[in-house]
Amino acid sequence: MDWSIIATHLPFLMKGLWMSVKLATLVVLFAFPLACVIAVGRISSRSWIRYPSAIFVNTMRSNPLILIVFWFFFLVPLIIGKPVGDFASVMIGFIVFFAAYFTEIIRSGIQSVGRNQILAGLSTGLTYFQTMRMIVLPQALRNMMPALITECVIVFQGTTIAYVVGLREFLNSTFLITEITLRPAELYTFAAIVYFVVCFAGSSLARQMEKRKVRT
Repeated sequence: MDWSIIATHLPFLMKGLWMSVKLATLVVLFAFPLACVIAVGRISSRSWIRYPSAIFVNTMRSNPLILIVFWFFFLVPLIIGKPVGDFASVMIGFIVFFAAYFTEIIRSGIQSVGRNQILAGLSTGLTYFQTMRMIVLPQALRNMMPALITECVIVFQGTTIAYVVGLREFLNSTFLITEITLRPAELYTFAAIVYFVVCFAGSSLARQMEKRKVRT
């Protein structure tokens, strides 16, 4: 096996890795606040808020990610009359898709706090959303942090789907170099090692936070 092929094409591969990291980071930064709003709607006592929130979550969770990406890449340009672009379409598709999964994690975290906290906040004169933002969500965040980190790892793994619309993320970059060099064993082994290191680090962090939560 010729491992020098990795060093020769490392800058190109690192550009692909940076694209994967950038995509995953932006998705988490935008999907999490959206999920907080939807999660509050999921447990709302108002049916006109609760039902649309539930429909959104169940619709996204019932469809594969690749279908959501295809929808934003091919159908949205037909609706708005102009192309969206590969990065924008993938990012929007990912945000909408993973917001549904973050929503369920956040909803579980909110419910773990207990209704008494909500009632206590309301009794001080705060509105429902103020109570959620200032009292419930900060406490819920500590409870759901391990699950959130695990979901962030899944988001990073999910960036491999972006190859279907030609986005040059890490795995697609590896594939392109493989097509040129005809050295799939070395390149895909290197890609597997990179994904393992990143995902194992995230999973280890989630386990450590879970242990800390149990001790406290």
